[in-house]
Amino acid sequence: MNILVIGGGAREHALVWKLKQSPLVETLYCLPGNAGIAQICKTESIAVDNLPAIIVFAKSHQIDLVMVGPELPLTLGLVDALQEQGIAAFGPSKAAARLEGSKGFMKDFCARHRIPTASYRRFTAEQVTAAHDYCDSLGGIAVIKADGLAAGKGVTVPTSALQAHQAIDDALLHGAFGAAGREIVIEEMMVGREYSFFALCDGQTALPFGAASDYKRLREGNLGPNTGGMGAISVELSEAEVGQIMTQIINPTVAGMVAEAMPFVGILFAGLMKTATGFKLIEYNVRFGDPETLVVMMQLQSDLLPLLLAAVQGQLAGQQVEWRQESVVTVVLAAGGYPMGPLTTGVLGNFAAVPVSDDLMVFHAGTKLKDGQIMASGGRVLAVTARGDDLAAARLRVYEAYGKITYPADFLLRRDIGG
Repeated sequence: MNILVIGGGAREHALVWKLKQSPLVETLYCLPGNAGIAQICKTESIAVDNLPAIIVFAKSHQIDLVMVGPELPLTLGLVDALQEQGIAAFGPSKAAARLEGSKGFMKDFCARHRIPTASYRRFTAEQVTAAHDYCDSLGGIAVIKADGLAAGKGVTVPTSALQAHQAIDDALLHGAFGAAGREIVIEEMMVGREYSFFALCDGQTALPFGAASDYKRLREGNLGPNTGGMGAISVELSEAEVGQIMTQIINPTVAGMVAEAMPFVGILFAGLMKTATGFKLIEYNVRFGDPETLVVMMQLQSDLLPLLLAAVQGQLAGQQVEWRQESVVTVVLAAGGYPMGPLTTGVLGNFAAVPVSDDLMVFHAGTKLKDGQIMASGGRVLAVTARGDDLAAARLRVYEAYGKITYPADFLLRRDIGG
């Protein structure tokens, strides 16, 4: 089969790496890819939001399945456009992608279908006074979320009332998140451990598909601003916990999407908080997470491609997934200035000193090849990922690998992932 992956981050590198292992794959492409992805499959510099060019590429290269990585093309309707041309695509429709594209829509959906989540209200700039009042009613420290897509940086989890109120003004009055922040969601601060839970969906059936725990804060000790993710670790959920998540959150969502005439096909990524009263939904993403996908792909023992095909074909019922039992740790290297300031570019090197294998990989994120050298080209640059008998063994392998890779001195690397 000819397979096309859309995206150019570490998530897509991990997906391409896993798909490359399938005996069903004849030719593998990635648009636009990055310096690491280009080492294992064919790439071409077509932007993820250039839907007409993607369709032309898919048709001209006789693509049998398109696997969409990032959220932007999903919310723009790439899957719909591909299907109209008779091209199979893994991912939700534009309508179903609103579960991620609008935080307000997602919260209202949960209210309609009685899916446990934090109490909330929605506000626009014309309601800024009411927004501040509602924040105060929650004790002054509430979570502030831009309604639209903000590349994983539109959520403020404040440590003080002053910070919460400033986040309201930044979004509604100062345009900190542009169009994505013209409306915000303010919700109660939940307390507990956070999990990333994945479910493979075919529109009717949902299949548990791994879990991880990520590190969103920029600096060690969970300090600094929220990021797209500075690392992640594998987690073990009991059969009872998985059952609760599926029964109370995932299955009602799948059924609710059918009831609202937008069945969900693709990967449903539930950000969860395990509170004193059980799991509650923080938010939904409608694609594989980054960096959590790196953990999941390294734990996945089954061939990924047949599972993606089963989801697209509505045949997930009865499918079995096999997992490796080792622990996995992934740690992100970010450019200086990430996530909000000017980003430092620079040369990355000495990759040959890292003995990559099926249980240790250097996944590329924001990289490009220029004049024969691998250069940083984005905020998150690399994500070294390793399996081990336990988290301690896996993280040791990750940090040993980073000790061999060369990168600019002002690049950021948390040293407490999995510790």
